[in-house]
Amino acid sequence: MEHRVSDSISNTVKTAATQYASLVGKVVFITGGASGIGAAMVSAFVGQQSKVAFIDIDEQASAHLISTIKTANPNAQLWYRKVDVTDPDMLQLAILDASESLGGLDVLVNNVGNDARQDVENISAYDWHKCMQVNLDPAFFASQAALKIMREYASGSIINFSSINALIGPQQMTGYVTAKAGLMGMTKSLSRDFGVDNIRVNAILPGWVATDRQLASWLTEEEEQKWTDAMALKKRIEPEDVANLALFLASDNSAMITGQGINIDGGRT
Repeated sequence: MEHRVSDSISNTVKTAATQYASLVGKVVFITGGASGIGAAMVSAFVGQQSKVAFIDIDEQASAHLISTIKTANPNAQLWYRKVDVTDPDMLQLAILDASESLGGLDVLVNNVGNDARQDVENISAYDWHKCMQVNLDPAFFASQAALKIMREYASGSIINFSSINALIGPQQMTGYVTAKAGLMGMTKSLSRDFGVDNIRVNAILPGWVATDRQLASWLTEEEEQKWTDAMALKKRIEPEDVANLALFLASDNSAMITGQGINIDGGRT
């Protein structure tokens, strides 16, 4: 979960290079939307004239994002609620309430996550279960709630956030990597279960994205250089790059894409 408030949030208020007619007026629900990739997606969907609901535990960051977007776009249709995603009932109720308030649900983006590092020998049972409660469980329970709504319209797009770390397996991230690998299995399975109702389920696997939190906590100059050396494209992955992929997967332009994991890592894998 992103909790860092920064003036750079204003950078997310941009118009995407591509405008998707199929996203105009669509209802989008994003978990972990207050900052980082989540904030970039909230802004990007608003730029498509979608109606955007988002949840986040961080009320301060959420209020700042809403204010920034509303200043740039007073007509933006936004819905926000503080939600602890480790509470499935609270999460599912938020999805139901947002859909009733905004008029349905067309797109669900399961973005929330926390990539905290920890040595394997120090991981307690509590630590392990908490990691799954944040990084894996919410995607299932949110998708379960979304199915009941999207089924009525026989259409919808669900976008899960995995990570290329599920493919690389870095040290000190066993819990996170396990959860993100699990999300890929969930994506494959749900695409079959939901496909009969014309609901698509895909996953985005970002590389190391230069969010404020990553820059403050992990992405040192040395680490960034090592990561960049392993990439085909020698530049940072920005939150807006990931948001643009989410727009495509949410739109009708990807109508026959489901059950897929798409890497956005500058050629790292």
